[in-house]
Amino acid sequence: MIMALQDHDEMEADVEVRPYEAAKIAGRETVMEGTDMRVTVLTLTEAQCIPWHYHSEITDSFVCLEGPMVVETRAPRAEYVLRAGERCEVPPMVAHYVHGLDDGAFKFLIIQGVGVYDNVSVARSSDQGV
Repeated sequence: MIMALQDHDEMEADVEVRPYEAAKIAGRETVMEGTDMRVTVLTLTEAQCIPWHYHSEITDSFVCLEGPMVVETRAPRAEYVLRAGERCEVPPMVAHYVHGLDDGAFKFLIIQGVGVYDNVSVARSSDQGV
């Protein structure tokens, strides 16, 4: 299953260059990194998450390896529950938040590209990342 999202709106933001290196997660393995694309496997334990953020140029393609996991987006507002083998894409300029279903542990492959990598943090209005 593949889901693609489009659109964006105005968001409060602070630029952060490498969020996954700053995020406190159980594990990260770089599979490939080039000037305009990167592939990484991320492992998160219970209650860990990738906070709200967006990318100016790149698309994030998520492939759930172990889960389930949830990818939430704003503008359009959506929630995608992915189980092992399922995937979704979040295009540039769409804010997203990634966490385990019911705060459970999960592992995923993320393909990021094509374009210059950035990570723009987005303010959230509650502890649930909304």
